[in-house]
Amino acid sequence: MSAVGGRREAREEALSFLYETELTGESIADAFAARPIPLEDYATTMVEGIDADRVELDDIIRRNLTGWRLERMAIVDRVIARMATWELRSRSDVPTGAVLSEAVELATQYCGEDSPRFLNGVLRSVANELRPNEA
Repeated sequence: MSAVGGRREAREEALSFLYETELTGESIADAFAARPIPLEDYATTMVEGIDADRVELDDIIRRNLTGWRLERMAIVDRVIARMATWELRSRSDVPTGAVLSEAVELATQYCGEDSPRFLNGVLRSVANELRPNEA
């Protein structure tokens, strides 16, 4: 399995896990404990990082939303935005283009028809803030 394919699958796994905890209100720790099969390593790293830095990630996303509130976003859109923002902030080994492309692909697959374009705009703004030299 290639690193790209592995990360893509890990992102899907993290999205599913984070969506479920967001929907149910279950803590990340309790969800991990209840899970019979552990997440892929990259998915686990992503979930733990997002959980630890959620307030900061949400603040970054809020600064880059125009005419919209984070709390009004669909749950899946919000989770994808957090995942991409975490990668942009915490994983310099993942190229900006890959982060944005994967987020848009997840949105295309799992969200409403307007979500990919909306998330692309928000996350481009996040990328400009967090990685100004790559923008």
